[in-house]
Amino acid sequence: MSRNLQTVKLSTRLLVAGVPLALASFMAQAQISDGVVRIGILNDQSGPYSDLAGKGSVEAARLAIEEFGGKVAGSKVELVVGDHQNKADVGATKARQWFDREGVDAIADFSNSSVGLAVQGLAAERKKITLVAAASSEFTGKACTPYSTQWVYNSYSNGHGLAKMLTKRGYDSWYLMTVDYAFGHAFAADIRKTVTDAGGKVLGEVKFPLNSPDLSSYLIQAQNSGAKVVVSASAGSDMTSTVKQAAEFGITRKQSLAAPAVFITDVNSMGLKSAQGLQFLTAFYWDRNDQTRAWSRKFFERRKAMPTMTQAGVYSAVRHYLKAIEAAKTDDGTAVAEKMRELPVKDMYTDNGWIRADGQVMHDMYLVEVKKPAESKGTWDYYKIIETVPAKEAFQPLTESACPLVRK
Repeated sequence: MSRNLQTVKLSTRLLVAGVPLALASFMAQAQISDGVVRIGILNDQSGPYSDLAGKGSVEAARLAIEEFGGKVAGSKVELVVGDHQNKADVGATKARQWFDREGVDAIADFSNSSVGLAVQGLAAERKKITLVAAASSEFTGKACTPYSTQWVYNSYSNGHGLAKMLTKRGYDSWYLMTVDYAFGHAFAADIRKTVTDAGGKVLGEVKFPLNSPDLSSYLIQAQNSGAKVVVSASAGSDMTSTVKQAAEFGITRKQSLAAPAVFITDVNSMGLKSAQGLQFLTAFYWDRNDQTRAWSRKFFERRKAMPTMTQAGVYSAVRHYLKAIEAAKTDDGTAVAEKMRELPVKDMYTDNGWIRADGQVMHDMYLVEVKKPAESKGTWDYYKIIETVPAKEAFQPLTESACPLVRK
């Protein structure tokens, strides 16, 4: 046999032997669709929810991605950002574009329930992941999907949970100041039921229009009721207006003030003089332990503000999503969703969390009270943690869930 023929045969054998290795390498890469994991942050970037979410949520997601070195399962992680302007149609259009044309694998935040619910259905059709940080209990109720998870709070945890904790502590008479749209109605209904079930009384309720600048007549009714607790079933500017004007009327000197949806940016905006004594449940406080402090200082360096519970929740959601991809070795939506439910949620946000069948992320909540000005050591030192509420007490029992994925 000639030397040239021997060389050709040897080369052929080496080429054939190398095929399995090359194929294995190709298949490992092919597990990540188009070679890139793309995560979208879709929220309010310039409107009423921009302080509690907005650019801060983007930075929180970026911190999670940086922990992985910008890669997962050997592939690059990209972050894309969209402003839904608090319009469901705008959010749905952006999500459809991301899913169908730009290769986005998961969308996080939303911070607006109507937008989140619109996108959640689209995502399920395409087997894409949604990581929700909005309040409606429907995300894990009638609208639940195998591809969606709810990370921070909902109307049950912060309505029912707040009423349950305060009634247990002796606050057994309530007056409701409810913003007159679905968000306020949902919280008010949970609070009313819980207070009465616990043996307390709701002495009255007044509904006021969204974005009401003058709440004086409603506050006088609340004051005259003699209720131990006046609760503002509202959020954003409606909640802060209620709290500020309640302080001006002197309500907080004789009655306690509570609200189901309060963010640390709200307290910073109102100031401790107005917000002192306000009680509520939160999923996160930056000064709770060494881990929360260390992460929050990194966040502060970038945003010059401490993180809200939504922003901390977005960090945790994105981090857990990437962990699931790493464990599943694929970005396939079905495989990742299953892996997310298998893995414990363990990070600075929660060290004992898990995801239920309905997509609810189970984690402890914290009953807090806003400090008096004299109690605060400085800017952002705003909360006293009164009590830790275990996850199983804070969130609706799975047996009561309306989620069709849950087998009764």
